[in-house]
Amino acid sequence: MRTDAPSTPRLKVATAVAALLAVVIVCAGLWARKSNAEQLQNSADDRGQPSVNLISPKPLTAGSLELPARTEAWSRAPIYARVSGYLKRWQADIGAPVKAGQLLAEIETPDLDQQLAQARAEVTTARSNASLAASTAKRWQSLLESDSVSRQEVDERSGDLAAKQSMVNALQANVDRIQALKQFTRLTAPFDGIVTARNTDVGALINVGGSPGSELFVVSDVRKLRVYVNVPQRQVTLVRPGAQAQLRVPERPGQTFTATVESQSRSINTGTGAMLVQLVVDNTKGELLPGGFATVRFAGDAKAAGAEASGSASAAVGLPPGAVIINKGGVQVATVDAQNKVQLRKVTISRDLGTVIEISAGLSPQDRVIENPPDGLVNGDVVRVNAEAAPAAAKGRP
Repeated sequence: MRTDAPSTPRLKVATAVAALLAVVIVCAGLWARKSNAEQLQNSADDRGQPSVNLISPKPLTAGSLELPARTEAWSRAPIYARVSGYLKRWQADIGAPVKAGQLLAEIETPDLDQQLAQARAEVTTARSNASLAASTAKRWQSLLESDSVSRQEVDERSGDLAAKQSMVNALQANVDRIQALKQFTRLTAPFDGIVTARNTDVGALINVGGSPGSELFVVSDVRKLRVYVNVPQRQVTLVRPGAQAQLRVPERPGQTFTATVESQSRSINTGTGAMLVQLVVDNTKGELLPGGFATVRFAGDAKAAGAEASGSASAAVGLPPGAVIINKGGVQVATVDAQNKVQLRKVTISRDLGTVIEISAGLSPQDRVIENPPDGLVNGDVVRVNAEAAPAAAKGRP
């Protein structure tokens, strides 16, 4: 039987083409598989890198110091009762201006009046006895000159006279004491000022007081006020006697008052780590209220400000509280280098201004800081910086 010769080459060509197509298909599959694997790996890597926003620390005015304070009256006198009785009448209510020696109230003391009457009667009796003893002693002294009586008897009469006279003096002293107490039935102002408290009324039972809360009136001199502020140990060198500070109170927003440093405790309180400083502010217009809260701002040190302007490493910078990490490693912030790698830096906090944390060491305005670092960040971690989050200055106080 005879075969077709040309079919053999065509079969070989078809076989070669089919093999080539198989190789191409296999290569395409392998390439697609590799591409998909790379995409999955890149996607996994992207998901493993946290996305962060960056901020730049903002320099703060070196040496400036703003602290909470409390105002107190220049002089404050709580008026207590020295005698018991009932309040007969009062003359000055809260907010009333008073002069030194002005009557505030009067106490009715029936018991004390009876004691005074009894004491005076006892003095009268003692004086009568002393007078009789004096006459007796004088007669016995004359009898001694005629040797009618003995010296012993005369000495006894003289001793009785001395005892009776001493009794008169003691009873008179008791009368003087009760009369002195009687003067305390009139409560008067110790100095010019304002009545800032009245804790009694007509007919109220009055007891001898002296403990806090039992005062009947409080008189305060508010023509100038004392301002007390606790300055942290780190900033005590910024406060000097005679230095001026700006005082602000909540009830007068936008208005400032000039206060002067009057004195310092010159010691650090072990409980607060701060030094007590007393300032004085003029209040002749009565715009400030004693006993209230205030904010005191001390002026900055010119030398310190110059050091900050020159880019000194010791210049303070501000960060929002969310950028600070506090853990077993201490106080840190997370910075990012040019390769987007995390570097944890230890920093020193000098003040907490509420919306801003003042960092005094460990950070510079040129650093890139993660605004809200995620948990678990360690040195060397790679992060993805959000393109829309350009480095922004932290909001700080000038």
